[in-house]
Amino acid sequence: MTVSRHPINVAVLDDYQGLAMSIVDWSKVSDRANIAVFKDHLADENAVAERLTPFDVVCIMRERTPMPRSLLQRLPNLKLIASTGPRNASIDLAAAAERGISIAHTGYTSAPTIELTWALILASARHISSEAASVRGGGWQHTLGDDFVEQVHQLLEFVVLGAGPFVAQPVENADDAGVGPILRRCAHGTPSRSMRIARKRIVEL
Repeated sequence: MTVSRHPINVAVLDDYQGLAMSIVDWSKVSDRANIAVFKDHLADENAVAERLTPFDVVCIMRERTPMPRSLLQRLPNLKLIASTGPRNASIDLAAAAERGISIAHTGYTSAPTIELTWALILASARHISSEAASVRGGGWQHTLGDDFVEQVHQLLEFVVLGAGPFVAQPVENADDAGVGPILRRCAHGTPSRSMRIARKRIVEL
């Protein structure tokens, strides 16, 4: 097999946090690749096509810049799409295969989703948003946490039914949290009055 010595043009898209060059070791390809990192997001497909036309490799983040057939057809140099996560529904796999574009994925951990889910549950149950707004507006605390456990249970049932049982992993074995019955009801798809209450609470966040 002949290895091309021409530099490979690599684009990293939607790096909002500016971390792409520091959390990955690029040293093994630095002498063979020209790496361009884009922190902004382009929603217009024409603008995306114009930006990506020179690139051989595009590194994308899930749920950010999609790769539909209409875009892939306009990228004659593209040979590889590397995406975060084990799968990415926004990539047209059939169109990529037709054009000989390889697809690569990274690993995945559910920890960030679980952490943020619980952060939102707790913030809603203790009215963090409204309390913070009150303090910033010169006021003080105006709610109590006497219904905290009930609120958490209501929100948890709503989240599990909507997002899957994996979000309850940190506490699913904690009997004192009362999560077991909630998970069993959700496993059988049984909604309850708490679902309606939880939806209202989510909207109020």
